[in-house]
Amino acid sequence: MYDLVVVGAGPYGLSIAAHAAAAGLRLRVLGRPMASWRDHMPTGMFLKSEPWSSNLSDPTGDRTLSAYCASRGLPAEHGSPMSIGTFTDYGMWFAEQAVPEVEERTVTVVRPRGAGFLVGTREGETIPARTVALAVGVMPLVHVPRTLMGLPPDLASHSSHHNDLSRFKGRHVTVIGAGQAALETAALLSEEGATAQVVARAGRIAWNSTPQPLHRSLARSLRDPHCGLGTGWPSWVFSEIPWAVRRLPAPARVRIASTALGPAGAWWLRERVESGVPVTLGHRLRSAAARGDGVRLEFTTADGSRATVETEHVIAATGFTTDLARLHMLDPGLRAGLRRVAGGRGPQLNGRFESSHRGLFFAGLLAAPSFGPAMRFVYGAGFTAPQLVGGVRRRVGGPPRRR
Repeated sequence: MYDLVVVGAGPYGLSIAAHAAAAGLRLRVLGRPMASWRDHMPTGMFLKSEPWSSNLSDPTGDRTLSAYCASRGLPAEHGSPMSIGTFTDYGMWFAEQAVPEVEERTVTVVRPRGAGFLVGTREGETIPARTVALAVGVMPLVHVPRTLMGLPPDLASHSSHHNDLSRFKGRHVTVIGAGQAALETAALLSEEGATAQVVARAGRIAWNSTPQPLHRSLARSLRDPHCGLGTGWPSWVFSEIPWAVRRLPAPARVRIASTALGPAGAWWLRERVESGVPVTLGHRLRSAAARGDGVRLEFTTADGSRATVETEHVIAATGFTTDLARLHMLDPGLRAGLRRVAGGRGPQLNGRFESSHRGLFFAGLLAAPSFGPAMRFVYGAGFTAPQLVGGVRRRVGGPPRRR
């Protein structure tokens, strides 16, 4: 029986695996390395976070993004956006360097057995485990507005369903949303030769400001500190001491997780959008229907009137939902029995990321209602991995660390 099975091989799964391997745990890591980044983000996208706040976590702290870039003569500078391609390559390198083996297997079921679990894969293997860490990323949690769900994939999709936008060249595409995914997707569509527009219910587009210099006066640093999620004291608390967020009342945590650091465009994207993409604000989607080779979208405007948009394809850049019900790999009885955070649909977790079912751990977005918005970003892996693996070691008896 394995001490730990890690389900998922993105930044959180790989970071957990690196710490678990260093702790001497008997380990399996199942998933396609960096799958969301390799398969669900278009060519030409950039990281929104700074390179220094985009590290995966290993116990030595040596396998950073800047170390990877330095070894290949690539820049990794504060205030200079980094391509998703470079970050993906870094994650693959990290997996090779810090994780014994990642198996590209698809987990179909996690069910209890005795004091542990059985993990079943699409390939037909059944793996016994004392503990399981679910680091499944965001793809099981994709949120598509109900009004678009009845449309076929050739007419409507989610922004995470595309790694190549060139197929929309010459077509009219409407992007729904006002955050980074919507704005960057629309810019890339326009640059690929599509006629793209953004339609959002928000009354304005929020744009992040240019990052402040890392080295500033003491007074300015104290007034507006740098942190992994930007600058400012609220962001500093969210990113640097997630354990403190967990001690807040549950309704406050749920609200913070869902609203803090809300939809906004990166500073370096603004000119590309404003110079080439029409943006219509204050429009709430009411209905969508196939019409010939396209879609007719009906909106309610800010003044209560109706508006219609005819388009050939609609892309919902509408984010992800923190909802345990989306994890179909979990045995239905196990899933139904998990305690939720009061006022939300995410799992209730202890300080070691363990759920109410002994030995079942969660990482990434599903941990946000417990630990706050840092769990929505790569930066949160640095806090999650050592804490979670510490919980696993307590649960399995704490094997000695390898020298």
